[in-house]
Amino acid sequence: MSTPLPPDEPMPPLTRSGLTQGRPPRNRHLAWCVAVALLASGPAAAAAPAATAASPPSGCRAAVHDGARYTVCTFDLRRYAIRLFHADREGRPFGSLQQLVRAPEGARLAMAMNAGMYHHDLSPVGLYVEDGQERKALNRSGGPGNFHMRPNGVFYVAGGQAGVLETGAYAKRRPKAAFATQSGPMLVIDGRLHPRFSEEGPSRKIRNGVGVQSGNQVVFAISDEPVSFGAFARLFRDQLGCRNALFLDGSISALHAPDLGRTDISFKPLGPIVAAVAR
Repeated sequence: MSTPLPPDEPMPPLTRSGLTQGRPPRNRHLAWCVAVALLASGPAAAAAPAATAASPPSGCRAAVHDGARYTVCTFDLRRYAIRLFHADREGRPFGSLQQLVRAPEGARLAMAMNAGMYHHDLSPVGLYVEDGQERKALNRSGGPGNFHMRPNGVFYVAGGQAGVLETGAYAKRRPKAAFATQSGPMLVIDGRLHPRFSEEGPSRKIRNGVGVQSGNQVVFAISDEPVSFGAFARLFRDQLGCRNALFLDGSISALHAPDLGRTDISFKPLGPIVAAVAR
């Protein structure tokens, strides 16, 4: 592992997600960007609509915030179950959205995206709970990289409700989670941006994250172009109305959104995956 980083700076090799970094984000996502451009071609491609009160209660849509393009997926837990996937029935990590979609476990997916940081063997760096079983304990250790940019946090589903809590708060409350994934840093904490984010930091990456609008309304977002931590956090706070939101990962971020005809190809294997499944 390398030395700790200043806030919102690019990660060196072998730190972010425990995976070696190669080309800059724009190059790493060149093939993906071409696919998105083809899907988005037409009169509506120039200006994607911003989120409004009239937006559908569930599903994925295009959004624009501060001039940057995003895909936002909102799910009502009364209509959809939010769950986590990591490995198949033989214990082999899925490793990609395509593998999960093709597997029996991936039936009826309304959305899926990578769900937090992981090691070389694709095991989670922090807390991971699947079907009520804690597969990896809460990680409160210090270290370099985005995961350890405190406060970090946990996204969880418990008793039909969802939440995002700073790691210390989660450790105190210990909700009886059916599903939980730990990542970092927090994007929004009780309505405030992470204290280490600058207004517009120098690091630009494709980023994805999750926030909670209410106990039964969960919103996921992925940037469709490289953005800073500050810009991504403001999307969740200012446009999506999330008092708490968590960064899941960057650069390798990928989305499966069947309603949009989109399944991103990951340039590196994926660890945990979060998904919405129709009830």
